[in-house]
Amino acid sequence: MASKIHNELKTVRDVIRYAVSRFNDAQLAFGHGSDNAWDEAVYLVLSTLHLPLDTLDPFLDARLLEDEKKKCVSLIELRVKKRVPLAYLTGEAWLQGHRFLTDKRVIVPRSPISELLAEHLEPWVDDPENVQNVLDLCTGSGCLAILAALAFPNAQVDAVDLSDHAIRLAQRNVDMYQLGERVNVLQGDLYAPLEKQRYDVIVCNPPYVNSTTMAQLPSEYQHEPALALAGGDDGMDIIRTILDQAAAHLSDDGFIILEIGNEYENFMNAFPALNPVFLETAEGDDSVLLLTREQLQPR
Repeated sequence: MASKIHNELKTVRDVIRYAVSRFNDAQLAFGHGSDNAWDEAVYLVLSTLHLPLDTLDPFLDARLLEDEKKKCVSLIELRVKKRVPLAYLTGEAWLQGHRFLTDKRVIVPRSPISELLAEHLEPWVDDPENVQNVLDLCTGSGCLAILAALAFPNAQVDAVDLSDHAIRLAQRNVDMYQLGERVNVLQGDLYAPLEKQRYDVIVCNPPYVNSTTMAQLPSEYQHEPALALAGGDDGMDIIRTILDQAAAHLSDDGFIILEIGNEYENFMNAFPALNPVFLETAEGDDSVLLLTREQLQPR
């Protein structure tokens, strides 16, 4: 069967068309870098062939070698039959135009906080050069820590994660961007390795998926480590600790940017006394919020 497929597929266009058909027929779940079969098929083929990811047209009718066809078809079949997120198959993910190494032991980089960092957290940050200290809690691959270092050129960035696998991958990404002197990767449980350090900005994409949703996640998301997703019955278990201790780690004018995904109602029920500012991203206007140190101070 495989050899017959290889014989029928001749060009880049053929392989992309085949991939789109397979993905749609299998009713794959997207959300790890793309939201549709076409974009995912194009990325799979261009990445596998080591072609520029933003330049498709000149290569559409290029004929493929037999080995190239086999590699593409193999990944297409893995994506369909195993429902593995494409980022795990290619070993990389792209966020705001930046490449990050990834693997199945760490959540796939995709946080909408990245959009806000690309805009230097305006208008909440008046001058990006004045930001001195940034903390990325639950750093995973280190993508937000790296984007924060790029957004705030004078800042020292601490990146913390409980997972030993995540810490090793984050360090590889930091080294790839040659940011070792400015991004410090630390292993530990939330604020534990930080002592009394305070920050101008904390960014955090924590585990926040409630237990009911966890049990219903598409297969693609079940390939990701549960440690990076599961937030307890209402999704707020870890967020409670994060917010309870945040004020002690923020500078006087500091604030935290927190991703809560689809847990708006659970968040508001868990923290009725808080009045966060919800920030608009491509995900909507209720999945990322901002709280200042003053709002988080014990009353």
